[in-house]
Amino acid sequence: MSREILLLVDALAREKNVARDVVFGALEMALASATKKRIDDEADVWVTIDRNTGEFESFRRWLVVDDSEYVNEFTQTPLSEARQDDAEVEVGDYLEETLEPIDFGRIGAQAAKQVILQKIRDAEREQILNDFLERKEHIVSGTIKRMERGNAIVEAGKIEALLPRDQMIPKENLRVGDRVKAYLLKIDRTVRGPQIVLSRTAPEFIMCLFELEVPEIEDGLMELKACARDPGMRAKIAVKSNDARVDPIGTCVGMRGTRVMAVRNEIAEEPIDIVLWSADPAQFVIGALAPAEVSSIVVDEEKHAMDVVVEEANLAAAIGKGGQNVRLASELTGWTINLMTREESEKRQEAETANTRLLFIEKLDIDEELADLLIGEGFSALEEIAYVPLAEMLEIEGLDEELINELRNRARNILLTEAIVAEEKLEEVDEALLNLEGMDNELAGTLLAQNVKTRDELAELAVDELVEITGMEEEKAKALILKARAHWFE
Repeated sequence: MSREILLLVDALAREKNVARDVVFGALEMALASATKKRIDDEADVWVTIDRNTGEFESFRRWLVVDDSEYVNEFTQTPLSEARQDDAEVEVGDYLEETLEPIDFGRIGAQAAKQVILQKIRDAEREQILNDFLERKEHIVSGTIKRMERGNAIVEAGKIEALLPRDQMIPKENLRVGDRVKAYLLKIDRTVRGPQIVLSRTAPEFIMCLFELEVPEIEDGLMELKACARDPGMRAKIAVKSNDARVDPIGTCVGMRGTRVMAVRNEIAEEPIDIVLWSADPAQFVIGALAPAEVSSIVVDEEKHAMDVVVEEANLAAAIGKGGQNVRLASELTGWTINLMTREESEKRQEAETANTRLLFIEKLDIDEELADLLIGEGFSALEEIAYVPLAEMLEIEGLDEELINELRNRARNILLTEAIVAEEKLEEVDEALLNLEGMDNELAGTLLAQNVKTRDELAELAVDELVEITGMEEEKAKALILKARAHWFE
């Protein structure tokens, strides 16, 4: 028997291209399974095989539990009975017993065979997958083997991958036998083993296709910085040159458009805008909004947003069909883009100036002329007046040191009073909400103004409601709400 086990292990390891330890492990599981069939299915049984001699031993064990917790005679033993054999045994220990070798019989042998084959199939699939992943390939090329509920099963060499319906390009009609390329989206670890999930809609798919078509990317002469897609409709890709002699846009387009057309042919003729990446966010946004021409741009670092002014004639092109152009430009650059005409910009600026003027007049107790002087010098908030260096303010014509110090003191006193009032108001906010990860006093104050005082009240908000209240990005709002709901599921 021992020699037969060693021969079986060696043969299976060579045939299936898996490690001997994997086969030994499968065999141990199979022998344990067959042993339980002869004793009881609930019994806690395990088998060890000597890797050198092939000899094996079978064991059974019982968990020692408190007498009040004893419920299963097949896997547990009460503490009072266990101490009759061993006075030092404690709850949580195991009592073990060596089992005599068992003649498994035909049924046991058949069960053992099934366990071994399944375990080796799993190991073989895992090994094939590991070999594939070691090649660090992000693009999978294969043939559609079959369709299951709208999803495609793609055969690529020895592996099968899943291309879900929602990861196919809309209106794309894939059939059994079609050759396809797709992006390796993720590996799902399921009870049936690892499953490769593919995507033809991921922005990374386009980037990988360009890497295949443009050798300058692999050579490091240029790089792809970002990509945004409306699958099947339009895509934008940002490129950067690392060599002054290389035109990144022309290089991606290729001679007579051959390179960009090769990529488009793989993605159902989806149009692609190639944008020059820039370290200057404003310049990057201007390029991303092409073909629309931008008249002016105002950057708000705090809100990570830009007010972009375009001429009336350019507005439709900047927005794009169904807002597509501005949406893709926003995704590509990572900035919120607020498009407006020159007239709308002027109206907004006038409204902001009027609000700032009113703020200065009421809070600082000054006249309209002095308020306009401060606004004309670029002041838009009390914090700026309170903390801008004295030397800078002395350069403003019409202001002397005495007036400047008085303005600064008034601004600081008002800010201090507002901070105290805000802190007192926060006492109304539930401590669990204040301690929530991602929460700060300013955000809590904003929520309080909308009568959101507890963690549960935040948890009950919809994502779009929180975005409207706070102005935060949708992803951040979603994450915050999920954290607020976490205690519901604990």
